[in-house]
Amino acid sequence: MNKITLIAAGMLAASSVNALAHSYDARQAEQWNKIEQGRNNGSITWREGIKLRQQQAAVNRVEQDMKSDGRFTRNEKRALHGLQDQTQNSIAREANDGWQRPWWLRRFGL
Repeated sequence: MNKITLIAAGMLAASSVNALAHSYDARQAEQWNKIEQGRNNGSITWREGIKLRQQQAAVNRVEQDMKSDGRFTRNEKRALHGLQDQTQNSIAREANDGWQRPWWLRRFGL
């Protein structure tokens, strides 16, 4: 009975880490979409888009480094969540800062 409980607890922990990693990935994808949406509607300029994409890439690198040892510690979770919060705030700030691509100018670049 003890072995079954231990196996079940291990499977639960593994699935929760997997679900947590998926939630971080889903949040990253949502932030990429917000950047693209802002680029398409003109609320995020070309330079702002480059800066935000670089920030997203840095968060991705940090996340991959944290995943490389196969486990997320509580401090790593907090740090990654904080980085994603900073990125989300940057996206919102750049989208609402008043700098916009003129309506008559087509989108160019990345």
